[in-house]
Amino acid sequence: MKSINQTMSSIVMRRGMNYIEKNPERNIPRMLKWAERIARKKEHKQIIRILRDKTQDKNYAGYQLFLRTFLELKPKVRSKFFINYLLQEVLIGNAHIQSMREKHQCNIPYQILLDPTSACNLKCTGCWAQEYDKSDNLDLETIDRIICEGKELGIYSYLYSGGEPLLRRKDIIELAKKHSDCMFLAFTNATLIDEEFCRQMEEVGNLILAISVEGFEQETDMRRGVGTYQKIMQAMDLLKQHGLGFGFSTCYHRRNTDVVGSDEYIDLMIEKGCMFGWYFTYMPLGKDAVLELLATPEQREYMYHRIREIRSTKPIFLLDFWNDGEYINGCVAGGRYYLHINAAGDVEPCAFIHYSNYNIKNMSLIEALKSPLFKQYAENQPFNSNHLRPCPLLDNPEKLRAMVKASQAVSTQPLDKEDIDILTAKCEEPARNWAPVADKLWEKHLAEKEKQAGIIYGKICGK
Repeated sequence: MKSINQTMSSIVMRRGMNYIEKNPERNIPRMLKWAERIARKKEHKQIIRILRDKTQDKNYAGYQLFLRTFLELKPKVRSKFFINYLLQEVLIGNAHIQSMREKHQCNIPYQILLDPTSACNLKCTGCWAQEYDKSDNLDLETIDRIICEGKELGIYSYLYSGGEPLLRRKDIIELAKKHSDCMFLAFTNATLIDEEFCRQMEEVGNLILAISVEGFEQETDMRRGVGTYQKIMQAMDLLKQHGLGFGFSTCYHRRNTDVVGSDEYIDLMIEKGCMFGWYFTYMPLGKDAVLELLATPEQREYMYHRIREIRSTKPIFLLDFWNDGEYINGCVAGGRYYLHINAAGDVEPCAFIHYSNYNIKNMSLIEALKSPLFKQYAENQPFNSNHLRPCPLLDNPEKLRAMVKASQAVSTQPLDKEDIDILTAKCEEPARNWAPVADKLWEKHLAEKEKQAGIIYGKICGK
């Protein structure tokens, strides 16, 4: 029955997109009006109604972004995104995940981040992946098994990091082809992208890229090496020419925050063809961590305001791994929304938390999700009632220290086996400094939320 519903829903969505393509500006509002009528769940109707109301304003940033997908992406790429992500993951997969959580009594994520390889052709300053053994690889059969087991749990979204995942581009394409009902994203330095790979991406349609870039040429080459920025610009041009889906992934830190939050930077990314941007802040992992790169509280607050401003004014979708905690009630890791499997097979709660109890090579995915460390995450989330202080390392280091010790998890960094006390000590002062700034922002957020609730109540009561 599930398969029949998926097939019918895919057909309906594909026909709807074909209808929009005939005249996007005219037919997008019509399609949303029709979608609102046939949506079954109340929350889905509400979301569609909001989108329909917003599209009345042709200058609305979200509408312009939606329009861009029809003007800039190849039909197969766009179709795979809407069907595999919006339909498979958001509408169908999420409901199945909820039932699996009840059945197994543990966190089950919406996405899995895994590293095909720890090898990389660059050596970026302060990269968290530097602490992994460069010879580690997840073999094709293991990755395939992870995906198969994930789909059984309702997981249809898979992300690749590393190392440089495109060193395994042949396997990545093969997996995208085999699991054509899933959506794949690879975080890449973009230096290995060429015409042939673009052709392969166009053929499968369900692989998108998040390109690592740190600002303009000076900021990017400072961390990633001279000449990297120009290769990134060339790769973006190539991807755009092929009508492929991609965005940028930016680490903001003390030396580049003003640049990566600027209109000039965002406008360039949009011009190059980026549909989304993913912001992370610098984390002091490993023996070679550069503590001077940690963003100041003022810079983190600046990004909090800037990303929300850009979302409302520019046709690009932005995410902030830390500052968006208010939308998802805190930390996303530990299997709550996602987990990380490194190239050695260690199942970690987060890409930035290099501790583990279990290895995926020796057990099933569901067994790994029931590991002692993952149970600690499930029992302790959220780690702070202020969701602008979501992280158990950067914002609440005492929480991570306690969970690692309680679960007896061990370091997965073979180069230094970083002790949890040493790691969390590096975040004590940044956490203390951010707390009063975050608390002030959170109080303002709660006051605004209460005000909006009052307005809605007044409308309902006719006041």
